[in-house]
This record gives sequence, structure tokens and C-alpha cells, in this order.
Amino acid sequence: MPDIIDVNESDFEFQVIAYSQEIPVLVDFWAPWCAPCRVLSPILEKLAEEAQGSFRLAKVNVDENLNLSKRYQVHSIPAVKAFREGRIVAEFSGLRPENQVREFLRSITPSASDLAIEKGNSLLQMNQARQAELAFREALAEDNNHPGAMLGLSRSLLQQGLGRQSLEIIKQFPASREYNSAQTLLPLAEALVAFEEEFDESENPLDAAYQRAVGLIQRGNTEAALDGLLDILREDKRYRNGKAKQLILAVFEMLGEPDPITQAYRSELATVLF
Repeated sequence: MPDIIDVNESDFEFQVIAYSQEIPVLVDFWAPWCAPCRVLSPILEKLAEEAQGSFRLAKVNVDENLNLSKRYQVHSIPAVKAFREGRIVAEFSGLRPENQVREFLRSITPSASDLAIEKGNSLLQMNQARQAELAFREALAEDNNHPGAMLGLSRSLLQQGLGRQSLEIIKQFPASREYNSAQTLLPLAEALVAFEEEFDESENPLDAAYQRAVGLIQRGNTEAALDGLLDILREDKRYRNGKAKQLILAVFEMLGEPDPITQAYRSELATVLF
């Protein structure tokens, strides 16, 4: 598919809305009689060619597509609207110099680290934790303090039973929207480290069951571990001041919300607790 196209009312849904599910689409609302448009459009086309497919430029002649102009409230031109995942995520109107347009594009196009994180998250969903780890490390090589990459790396390490490495990441996690997710993982990372350092078969049945659950997580048998932790909660909902529940929630965070195991056991956890 070309990176610079003319679109109209008949193909806008496919060429812009649907296509923006894959990569950003920049829509240039213009008209032949608009002098600023004749200056801005070549800048947009030049940058689209330079981008080599990282975004698409879709040009809409407002004189020929009045319904699109009304739908997207285009009151003056040139008007530029950026679409991602089917919706407008950024926009500007009027003539802008090239350096400002470049800055605008940087805000909507995925960076190399963003692409690596997307790859890593996809690999995690496919239960390929080692390959996901490599993708997240690639992202961190581009941006060594990226919260999304740090969270993904921590999750991939935990899925491999590598608690100590994950704990080091969580302890230095930056303030961000991912921070709470990282803190949710903390009990699991600490439990795996403690299991490696001081495993001791306890005479207390609940403590022994807890240790077995941590060992099962380390070996990748999360369903059996969750079964064991839920059995503990059935016996004592406040076991170790909520430690069993925290570990279950950490496993959910490690697996991710879309994972079928998370979906099934989150419902079971609610049944046990309430």
C-alpha cells in the first residue's frame, strides 16, 4: 500500500480508520485554492517519503468531500489530523514550519523502542518469555529508562522464574503509569528470591503449601500454583497478612489480563474471597 494517497468519502473508512489500526495515518484536509495548503502539503509529502512507511499520509480535498469535513469539524484549512487505532490522537490547523511538523510526527509515530516493546508484549502473550526478554532488552538499549520496557522485562523474567533479576528492575522503577503494575509484581519477585535463598519445608501445612506454590511458579506451572494458593485462602483468607492474595495478584500481573489463566482464576479468586 502506498504511503501517500488521496482518499474520499467512499474509501475513508478503509484507507484511514482501518489502516490506522496498523500504523498512524496523517490526514491532510486541503483545497486547491488554499495558499497555505500549497506550502504545507509538500512538507507533509516529503516527511512521509522520509518515514519509509512508519506512517501514512492521506489527503482529503475538502471541496470534494464536504461530509468528511463536517464529520471531523474542519473549520479552516490546512487541517491535519493524526489517527491511531481508528481515532484522532493529535491534530493541528494552519501552516507550520517543517521543524514543528517533524516534532508533531515524533509525538504520534512509534519509536524503535516502542516497536520492540510491542513485539515483546506479543511474544509474552504467545508464552515465549525468553524471546520477549530479548525484545524488551532491545527496547531498553534504545531508551534505558523506558517504564513500558522495564515492566515487560520484569514480567518476562518472572515467567522464567528469574526473581532476582526482576527484583532489581522493580526496585529502581521510575514514577510512571506503569509503576503500580511493577509494585504488584514485587511480592512475586521477593517470594522467588526467598525461595532460592532459604527453602525450608515447614511443619505448618499452610506455610508448606505456600512454599510449594512458589516453587511451582518458578518452574512455570502457574495453574497448579494458583490452585495451591487458592486452597490456602480457603483455609485462611488473611494468611500472612494477605501474602497469598498478593502473590496471586502478582501472577495475574505477570501473565497479563488477557491471558486465559488470569481470566479463569480471577473469577475463582473473587468466589473464594467474597
